[in-house]
Amino acid sequence: MSTLFICPTPIGNLEDISDRVLKTLASVDVIYCEDTRRAKKLTDNFSITTPLKSYFVGNEVTKISEIEETLSKGMNVALISDAGTPLISDPGNVLIQQLIQKKLQYCFYSRTLKRFNCSNSFWF
Repeated sequence: MSTLFICPTPIGNLEDISDRVLKTLASVDVIYCEDTRRAKKLTDNFSITTPLKSYFVGNEVTKISEIEETLSKGMNVALISDAGTPLISDPGNVLIQQLIQKKLQYCFYSRTLKRFNCSNSFWF
């Protein structure tokens, strides 16, 4: 089953990113991000070659259907923000609400739990 991985990114120092998030970003089929230029700095720093696509306030409506289509093809997707965890003050929350309604799987990474929490039926 394909999964959307919600991955937190460093707020300051790039080295503050976890190994688990780096492995996830390197293994998914595509990374959606607020700003591809900023995300490229992160991926280049860690030699991650996964394709980047934009997902930001203003294009989220059309991108949600694109992400859903990507997931329906069995591909894994990561969602990152410019800094921190995508969901609080960016269009990530709209995407997650759509995935919940359609019962698609997503995983939320928590540094305190040191693992991904996966579900297709809860909101956090």
